Amino acid sequence: MSSGSAEAGIYSVAYVTVPSTDVGKTIANGLVKNKLAACVNIIPQITSIYEWKGEINEDSEALLMIKTRTSLVDKLTEFVRSNHPYEVCEVISLPIKNGNPPYLKWIGDTVNEN
Repeated sequence: MSSGSAEAGIYSVAYVTVPSTDVGKTIANGLVKNKLAACVNIIPQITSIYEWKGEINEDSEALLMIKTRTSLVDKLTEFVRSNHPYEVCEVISLPIKNGNPPYLKWIGDTVNEN
C-alpha cells in the first residue's frame, strides 16, 4: 500500500499559537466551518519563550495544529489574522510529504480547492 507520497505537497499542516484554548476553539471552529481546514488539534499548555519589542517573554499558550490544502494556506492565514487577538500572530505551515492515503483523501474531500 502506498504511503501517500505521490501527493506530497498538496496538503499542509499549519501551526498557530493562541493565548488560550478558548481563543483556539473560536478560531478552529471558524476555520473548519469556512472549509479552510479539515481538522484542527488544540494542544493546551505549551510554554513559549520569545523576544518581542526588545524583551524576552515567557507565556503560557495553546497550539493549533491545522490540516489543510497547501493552496488554502494564504486564505487560512488571512482568516487567522482577522480573528486573532495578537498584534502579530504566528501562522507557519509545512507541507505534508507522506501520510495515510485515506486520511489525505479525507483532507482533500473536506477542504475543496477554492
